[in-house]
Amino acid sequence: MPGENLTRDEAQERAALLSVDGYQVSLDLRSALGDIEAEPRTFRSVTTIRFRCAEPGAASFADLLAPSVTAVSLNGKDLDPGEVFDGSRIRLDDLRADNELVVDAQCAYSRTGEGMHRFVDPEDGEVYLYTQYEPADSRRVFANFEQPDLKAPFRAEVRAPEGWTVWSNGVGELVDGVWKFAETKPISTYITAFAAGPYHYVTDSYARTFDDGTTLQIPLGAMCRKGLAPHFDSDDVFLVTKQGLDFFHDHFDFPYPFGKYDQAFVPEYNLGAMENPGLVTFREEFIFRGKVTQASYEGRANVILHEMAHMWFGDLVTMEWWDDLWLKESFADFMGAFALVGATRFENGWITFANRRKAWAYRADQLPSTHPVTADIRDLQDAKLNFDGITYAKGASVLKQLVAYVGQDAFLEGARRYFKRNAYGNTRLGDLLSALEETSGRDLATWSRAWLQTAGVNSLTPQVILSAEGRITELAVLQEAPESHPELRPHRVAVGLYRREDANGSLARYARAEVDVVGPRTVVEELVGADAPELVLVNDDDLTYCKIRFDENSLATLREGLGDITDPLARALCWSALWNLTRDALMPARDFVGLVLRFAGRESDIGVLQMLHAWAHSALVHYAAPDWRAEGGRLLAQGALKELRLAEPGSQHQLTWARFFATVASDQADLHLLLHLLEGTAKVDGLDVDQELRWAFLEPLAAHGVADESLLAAELARDDTASGKRHQVRCLAARPSAAVKAQAWAQVVESDALSNALVEATIAGFAQPAQRELLAPYAAKYFAAIERVWAERSIQIAMDVVKGLFPSLRDSQETLDATDAWLTAHEDAAPALRRLVLEARDDLARTLRGQACDTAAGS
Repeated sequence: MPGENLTRDEAQERAALLSVDGYQVSLDLRSALGDIEAEPRTFRSVTTIRFRCAEPGAASFADLLAPSVTAVSLNGKDLDPGEVFDGSRIRLDDLRADNELVVDAQCAYSRTGEGMHRFVDPEDGEVYLYTQYEPADSRRVFANFEQPDLKAPFRAEVRAPEGWTVWSNGVGELVDGVWKFAETKPISTYITAFAAGPYHYVTDSYARTFDDGTTLQIPLGAMCRKGLAPHFDSDDVFLVTKQGLDFFHDHFDFPYPFGKYDQAFVPEYNLGAMENPGLVTFREEFIFRGKVTQASYEGRANVILHEMAHMWFGDLVTMEWWDDLWLKESFADFMGAFALVGATRFENGWITFANRRKAWAYRADQLPSTHPVTADIRDLQDAKLNFDGITYAKGASVLKQLVAYVGQDAFLEGARRYFKRNAYGNTRLGDLLSALEETSGRDLATWSRAWLQTAGVNSLTPQVILSAEGRITELAVLQEAPESHPELRPHRVAVGLYRREDANGSLARYARAEVDVVGPRTVVEELVGADAPELVLVNDDDLTYCKIRFDENSLATLREGLGDITDPLARALCWSALWNLTRDALMPARDFVGLVLRFAGRESDIGVLQMLHAWAHSALVHYAAPDWRAEGGRLLAQGALKELRLAEPGSQHQLTWARFFATVASDQADLHLLLHLLEGTAKVDGLDVDQELRWAFLEPLAAHGVADESLLAAELARDDTASGKRHQVRCLAARPSAAVKAQAWAQVVESDALSNALVEATIAGFAQPAQRELLAPYAAKYFAAIERVWAERSIQIAMDVVKGLFPSLRDSQETLDATDAWLTAHEDAAPALRRLVLEARDDLARTLRGQACDTAAGS
């Protein structure tokens, strides 16, 4: 659509010309109820924008994605919508110094999670609405200037069906049948928000008295669908919320600036959460319908704190353009873990960060699409794709390194100055760095160039030289970088020495030194003369962002005694390093699987254990030699079943091993055990096969042809809810039938009838590792379809299709060649589409290298 993909140049030109004084948005959502007779179903949206123009007489445009516009008025003059509205932009000619634009439009409800999403609960027929905009979908709900640096106060009013409640960023009240909301502080369009419907709503409050005697009162609210209310542990949500508010008030010295604090857990959500001030939205899967481990509660708490950090980093102070997306996302990711450890019961949050978040970053930073933390974002499609592991997890890792570099006190004082100087405004990289330079006394220009303005990940390897008496005569850290991104960065690292300290054979640290690694080789003088180590751990305590490598002696120690490491963070770092070796085809997949089988049962941290299960499954599916997969799968299933039976009855470890057993079960005996556990004719002492675990067992049963359509229908009757429907759709698409695959493909690729959540579920069920031959015909179909899908579908759905249906299980040179052929023939395709295909191609090439490594190990 012309003009839909706003460019950075256009945004900069408009920002130089216009400044916005305020929005008045009026929505009529009464059309949300009733049967759908025609698509698109629409609602009325009337927007009044007051804005100034620096060059009277100039022309500009407002943004709007809507099926139709009823009326447009500029400065009291009625304009012909057919002449000024092209489907995505409203042309504004002959602007005055002070202007008023009024747009009366019919906007469409969404089924893709973008704009105003409309959900009908199959359990009770109730309708729920919520909005999701980032980076640029508020224009699907009201006319505006859709770029982050044109901030303005917002007033809103909403007409809704009788009996509904409506929420927005400001405090609302029902007046004569209309919900009216208090004006906000100046905020960007992408963080305005609405939620409406018969939500189950719980309230609480937060109070804080500051040192100067002033008191802050914040009304708290939390909501979900009525069908999820019996499972909603709002007390824990409020507990973490209050702990977070205390923590950020203690450290930021800037009171929460947006009045109330509602948190909405909403259905069919594309993201984890979104930081709309005063109305944070989360995916409703954070409300747990069955038993989950502490890792799930920790993950939810981390997201709550991540979004709360955005109230300062992102909402109060906002980046000018998406190039500096890291100014909000990297900080929120870091602050989420920082507050998690500092304020809540989840004291091992940095272990999860090291093991899970950084794994995401390491993968993203080795793709051909890797980019600096401060990225080059040319347009909105670029922006959409840059919500990635680099912007979030690498950026957060870099900030953790910066804290080690300048000191925590200087870092936090710099943040405090940054907030006070730029409140309700927009910033660039230099604004933050200048504040940090003031407080730390360090010149951060070199640091910024190395860490924020270059891409790629360094590898650090220890080099140990011993004397004849068994003491260290020299210990050095070698730094390497890939040819594609040769930057060698300054790293503040801790180097830990480990050995067996007691009769139990425990591996414990006996010496540690911090050092600034600079250049290709750095000598660690402080450790010269120490006793010979059995394990040298570079980046002990996880201070920097790098791939850890091992010397031969340390690697041999890990192969024999990884489970003997007493410190859980050190153990997690070793696991992460071994996984990177596997992905880099430096360790055979079967060796990594063997380590998991040998030592995962001794892993105390449940989040690390869950990550090990995911990695072991990925090693088997992607990196193992094809002729070893069946044997590897059998070994993993045997090991999982053994650990399941050994685990403490009713424990979270037992639940985790049960889920992993279901993931890797493939032979008839294992599958029938799953079936008997479902039927209740077999039991594992202490294992509660609740509804969510039932669905986890049913997917492999469906994929291997044990659970048919009738069994899945019976399960849906047992769990006739929105969650149950998503599970059933995934399981239906998993069945090993050519007709099933054809139907699933048609539903996702050839039709837009499914909602975003059901598209996601269908894609997840479609590609089953045991069905490689069944999926073979879809490789050619994929390459024939993706350009059309990208052109015709919303960007969210198009991304889901392009990423989710890439024929990665057709892991052969033939598929790699087909991918290269498509890229060569489509050099003029949308850059964002090419990026996704290039990333999938890189993953496939890595898969083939890993398989070659594993094949060589088995020969």
